[in-house]
Amino acid sequence: MARAALRFVCSSCGAAVPKWTGRCEACGEWNTLEPETPAPGVTSRRAGRSAGRGVDFVGLAGETPLPERVPLGIAEFDRVLGGGMVPASAILVGGDPGIGKSTLLLQAAARLAGAGKRVLYISGEESVAQIRLRAERLGLRGAPVNLASATVLADILAALDAERDVAMVVIDSIQTIWDETVESAPGTVTQVRANAFALIRAAKTQGFALMLVGHVTKEGALAGPRVMEHMVDVVLHFEGDRGHQFRILRGAKNRFGATDEIGVFEMTGRGLAEVANPSALFLAERHGNVAGSAVFAGLEGSRPVLMEVQALLAANPGGSARRSVIGWDQGRLSMLLAVLDARCGVKLSAQDVYLNIAGGLRVSEPAADLAVAAALVSAATGVPTDPETVFFGEIGLSGELRQVAQAELRLKEAAKLGFARAALPRRVAGGTRRIAAPDGIALAEYGHLSDLVAATAGRVPMEEDER
Repeated sequence: MARAALRFVCSSCGAAVPKWTGRCEACGEWNTLEPETPAPGVTSRRAGRSAGRGVDFVGLAGETPLPERVPLGIAEFDRVLGGGMVPASAILVGGDPGIGKSTLLLQAAARLAGAGKRVLYISGEESVAQIRLRAERLGLRGAPVNLASATVLADILAALDAERDVAMVVIDSIQTIWDETVESAPGTVTQVRANAFALIRAAKTQGFALMLVGHVTKEGALAGPRVMEHMVDVVLHFEGDRGHQFRILRGAKNRFGATDEIGVFEMTGRGLAEVANPSALFLAERHGNVAGSAVFAGLEGSRPVLMEVQALLAANPGGSARRSVIGWDQGRLSMLLAVLDARCGVKLSAQDVYLNIAGGLRVSEPAADLAVAAALVSAATGVPTDPETVFFGEIGLSGELRQVAQAELRLKEAAKLGFARAALPRRVAGGTRRIAAPDGIALAEYGHLSDLVAATAGRVPMEEDER
């Protein structure tokens, strides 16, 4: 029998080509083509397909019950999932090596097993003895979790088929599982795609929730074929800086709930501890009388989070000025520096600019523009911002300030933490409704960035609208 022809498949877009090239012509990505041997008997010819039975179509109208959820017992984890995991769903958890993925899932498995549910934990990276040692460090030695160490897909599927009343199955990790019928090494595109499909099909058929741990590339994306992210129901990213104790569980996809929700954890000697009030923790070490600092009232999913934006300027006598950013978009910083220069007369082109979001959190929403601008102006003038003021708002290229969503939710979080004032964009006449500020919060509304520059530099008093 002739050997199946070797082809190369792009791990980013899934395009297949007969020979290897450095760049995928379909998506333009470099070094993403990996070898794949088609399974025996697989053909794309229409004549080789068997006659199907057809499918039944129904209308949009009809009664569909809401999915039943099973709480994991970890409030921050349940929050990101939308209130708990849904039976027969597939959840993919990715993150950097050593960030705490296995620790988090072992804790979730122990909580769920302690609630009387049957939980299976299958590891392809560690032995049972190693998992027991971690459980002992975390204080989970007595949890009724069923452990196994296996890498062969056929053995895992046979074991799952023999089990009954299983609530959750953890596979750590999908890159270590090996299908003997696929002629490629574990972790390759072909293996990961085939193994994920088989395990997800088993979860849908038998009704248990499947937790897949996925490795990430050096760029931070989930390793393996992108089609795997489309196959699963939920994609979660576990983020964090090893230099900080905080860990962020962020939802990137959720077919049963909202995306962009976050859960905040703190890495301790006893594992991952939930952080119910991350704003207080992110601002715990803030010093309000230092120039170059401003508090941003952000929003992560439906959760308001207050964090400190820090800016530092250093003279650069010659050469090109340096721009270093941690936790924010560097391109947006360049835009803000250009707006400050062209629209407000704040010249920073000859200075090195260092920007940091304290606490290791990464901010992506444009509402952080105003807080970043306030920190930059404060660092440039040497005048500290008001320590009792929070900032939020988007800045346009002409220097105008634009309103952002959920302003009242941000203000409530600021009032809860004792802030007395908030700097935000001015309402447009005849536009949005009046913002209902909480008791004790005074609003300073600005229409243009130059107004904030003048107020921060102390040249004019802040105009407050006492509510």
